[in-house]
Amino acid sequence: MAASCTAISAGFSKPAPARETAVLTGLTLRDVVLIERLDLGFGPGLTVLTGETGAGKSILLDGLGLALGSRADASLVRAGAEQAVASASFVPPRGHPVMSLLAEHGLDADDALVLRRVVAADGKSRAFINDQPVGVAMLRRVGACLVEVQGQHDQQGLADAGTHRDVLDAFGVAPSARQAAADAFAAWQAAATRLAEAEAEIEAARADQEWLVHQVEELDRLAPEPEEETRLAEARQAMQAAERQAEALAAAAEELAPRDRRATGPAAAIRAALRALGRLAPRGTEHNPADAVIALLERAADTLAEAETALTRMITGIDADPRRLEHMEERLFALRAAARKHAVPVADLPALRDRMRARLALLGDADTECGALRQQAARAEAAWTSAAAALSAARADAARRLDAAMQRELPPLKLERARFVTEIETLPPAQSGRHGRDAVRFLIAANPGQKPGPLGKIASGGELSRLMLALKVVLASTAPLPTLIFDEVDAGIGGATAAAVGERLARLARAVQVLVVTHSPQVAARAAAHFRVAKASTRGRTLTDIAALDAATRREEIARMLAGETITDAARAAADSLLARA
Repeated sequence: MAASCTAISAGFSKPAPARETAVLTGLTLRDVVLIERLDLGFGPGLTVLTGETGAGKSILLDGLGLALGSRADASLVRAGAEQAVASASFVPPRGHPVMSLLAEHGLDADDALVLRRVVAADGKSRAFINDQPVGVAMLRRVGACLVEVQGQHDQQGLADAGTHRDVLDAFGVAPSARQAAADAFAAWQAAATRLAEAEAEIEAARADQEWLVHQVEELDRLAPEPEEETRLAEARQAMQAAERQAEALAAAAEELAPRDRRATGPAAAIRAALRALGRLAPRGTEHNPADAVIALLERAADTLAEAETALTRMITGIDADPRRLEHMEERLFALRAAARKHAVPVADLPALRDRMRARLALLGDADTECGALRQQAARAEAAWTSAAAALSAARADAARRLDAAMQRELPPLKLERARFVTEIETLPPAQSGRHGRDAVRFLIAANPGQKPGPLGKIASGGELSRLMLALKVVLASTAPLPTLIFDEVDAGIGGATAAAVGERLARLARAVQVLVVTHSPQVAARAAAHFRVAKASTRGRTLTDIAALDAATRREEIARMLAGETITDAARAAADSLLARA
């Protein structure tokens, strides 16, 4: 029947990981190849998956890989289904690197982390982290922080030489040595940058020296002052307004008392009217009807005289010197022309002049300043060289210890003829940096007399898997490790070698969560949790069934692995012996 149990989990003991690592807590698959419905629960320690060849153990890993961002295609969707869904649940500690990665990309991260992938029947896929849509590349990055797969044909992590330096440092180099080199390199780069900037500025000033002298002389003659444009513009506006006012007053005065004698102003008109009326009867007599008019004209004449006097005072009091206004406008235009020439606001002309003067002054102090900066850069470089040398020495010592530890691990894993070598190469200056000046590679010589080469090119699939296991065991106590998955690390071995592999997997599982797909009863006996994978055919359909084993069914499974299809009492006794020793 289909694997449809909810939250299947298995466990015989629950060893807590010795280090704060992320733990895979669950795997949910829907319509993935031969799996219709599956919910698995995982705990810390060593978990094994067993089953006959072709039962579908690889489907389980394919489903997990799908959730972790591996390549998806339509072949992963179960026949007749519209889509396949794979979800992997993790519980990372607060300080785990994956939390920083999620925060960097604005993704919410709670105590639980769920990676989910949906693949449609046409091969198109979608990815989610905690139900937030993400790109597959992001899903893959997060998955790489949480799980590392070691298989005969799928080596990750330590097979990448780019990780070897950090692995060696985590194994045996004090963090203070790495930090000292990083700090010294940063100080050297800062000193070198200051020197380069000063030299570039001096070189530019020398190239422009004649031009600078001329421009400073021009600006000195102009002598711009802070906020001068604003003051001049305001004063100019006020003088223009005063000039318009003076013109209006002068026009009014001209109307009252025209300078042209041929023109008749109001005062002359009033006087002429008074003279005409005076030819009538004497003023004040009974027969003079014009007395009232004469009185009004006399008052008008007095008022007009007062108005002329007031206009004269106003005209005298207005400051509307045309020459002063002209001078002010010329000054304003000169400032604005200089600003246009240098492509700066008028208000920035004083600062521009100061900067130009400083560049000229820099030429005078150039040798002294650059000499001091060169000394600082040289001292900083010497400090980095010393820190990098100390870091290289620490790495050389760590490499010797790592090689020795690996040589102790290899013989029990049927790799007694192999030789593990940590190669440290000094990088050229251009490639050195905050990590020092070392390139680190892990090499292997599979046989005596053979020149060591890259791990993935020298060792066979089975050898490489066991070599990776040995490395993980050696590094587990010092280097941070993700959840580890070993796919048939025991391929091609048996007896004492398989027992040694099982013992090392169990030892490794005390530090980090380990999942193993195995055909070895010696390995299976070491597990803290055991799942059996099998195929079942119902109504013309073949589906994969996953079962969590208790103590009794586990004994039967290990006996089957020992004896084959027919399980004998002797096989059960041998299974009891393996379980007792484990």
